[in-house]
Amino acid sequence: MTVKELVSNWLQQAQCKLTEETYQVNLTLEDAAKIDALAEMYPRRTKEQLVSELVSAALAELEISFPYVQGTRVISIDELGEPVYEDVGPTPQFLEKTKENLQKQRLQKTA
Repeated sequence: MTVKELVSNWLQQAQCKLTEETYQVNLTLEDAAKIDALAEMYPRRTKEQLVSELVSAALAELEISFPYVQGTRVISIDELGEPVYEDVGPTPQFLEKTKENLQKQRLQKTA
């Protein structure tokens, strides 16, 4: 979900799985005022929901903004017969670390 899609989603009740862990953050005065403004504009959403959804959208946009860095290893051949090289940029590491931490979160939830 992109940040642009959040506004339409805020008009409805979003359903997602939440972690038991909480994250405490200190916002700048300006950001806190913006969260307060959004909470007034979209009273069906709590401030916590708004912050959570904004973080989710920002992380999704961050993930797709990571640059592709071409490695030397060919991992496949495309439909035109051209080699496709591995990505040695931050994306593979981010995806792997995300997968590892998601597994940890799931194990903690079932424990």
